[in-house]
Amino acid sequence: MAGYRSWVFFLTVGAVSLFGADAEIKVTIPVGKLFTYELLRETFQNDFEPLSKLYAGRLYDDPMVFKCNRQNFPDLPEWLRFTQRHPYDNGFLYGTPISPGKSIIEIYAINKRSYEAARHILVIKATAEKMLPYQAEFFIKLREIEKVLPPSVQDEIKQDLQKLWKTEALEIVNITNALDRGGRVPLPLAGHFEGVYVKVGSEQYFSDCLLRVMTAEHQKQCATGAKVKVPGGCNFCNIPSNCITWCKTELIDLTKQELAPPAPTMGSGILEDGGDFDPPESPPSRDFFPDYIVTVIVPLILAIVLCLLLAYIMFGRREGVTKRNAKTNQIQLYHHHTIHGNSDELRNMAAERGAPPPLSTLPMFNSRTGDRAPPLQSDSPTIPLIMAQHDPYSDTLPRK
Repeated sequence: MAGYRSWVFFLTVGAVSLFGADAEIKVTIPVGKLFTYELLRETFQNDFEPLSKLYAGRLYDDPMVFKCNRQNFPDLPEWLRFTQRHPYDNGFLYGTPISPGKSIIEIYAINKRSYEAARHILVIKATAEKMLPYQAEFFIKLREIEKVLPPSVQDEIKQDLQKLWKTEALEIVNITNALDRGGRVPLPLAGHFEGVYVKVGSEQYFSDCLLRVMTAEHQKQCATGAKVKVPGGCNFCNIPSNCITWCKTELIDLTKQELAPPAPTMGSGILEDGGDFDPPESPPSRDFFPDYIVTVIVPLILAIVLCLLLAYIMFGRREGVTKRNAKTNQIQLYHHHTIHGNSDELRNMAAERGAPPPLSTLPMFNSRTGDRAPPLQSDSPTIPLIMAQHDPYSDTLPRK
């Protein structure tokens, strides 16, 4: 048993040294064709865990986050995009090169359990190739970008479109997330998807089903927002999630596109002789006094008038304390002065701990003079608590 494990260990070491020692991956793709590369978590998991742990039988399934950028640049090339929905999902690099060239992509995998990092190099070489003359773009509403990029799902969509186009010579040109085209973020509920745009191309001209998209009747139905029926005999959707939205179908005929204008001819760089320089004459003089009046004087006059009006309201319309007291009922004034006197008395008591008890706690007292009087031998409710014969305001008290 020990010899069998030793042989497994040495075979694993040899396989890793043969296939995994060089982390540089080279890919060649034609211009105008879809490129997809799946970042497998299992591949980077082998880089994180030593062979001793693998030999000991301890395998991990760690969450990983991928970071991709062009070498010596902070971002990816303009034609290349990256997506990864969750740390437990694989990542995808996808896009369609638009010009031949070479791109070196650095792929960093960060282990969220041990916070280790691994680095791979992806060399993408785009070669020149003739563009497919007839292309069509379809919108698939019930799909998301990471669910469409696997090759098996692409083959399913391609088979349905081949039946729709009535040709086997069909290639996927590009796949785009609807969010990158201005789509709205769906609700986080079941049955809501982001949607993807799938562009395919072929050497063969469009089928009759596709040409119905260009008819005036179809465009009128889409413009009114009514539910567009699938043209008869054109429903080749085997899987409901791969069904296309007919109103968002677009046909592109590259054979009818206008040629680009010729590049301008380069001259010698020396301006032709056009005579002596004639500077423009000075502009006529202008009187700025009316503008000064409108801009400065008029707002200043308005500000002065407002200040005078505010001063009259604040100072000229005040009635004064004497006039206010003359208009106030004497009983109300007496009650007001009593409240103020009691408040002052409580403040004085709070300042001195040994102060005498307040006069308001005595059985009978005069709030003005402070004179004390013996309690009356009567329980009649008509006798006031305050001795009215010593109060200057006694004439104003109510009597029964």
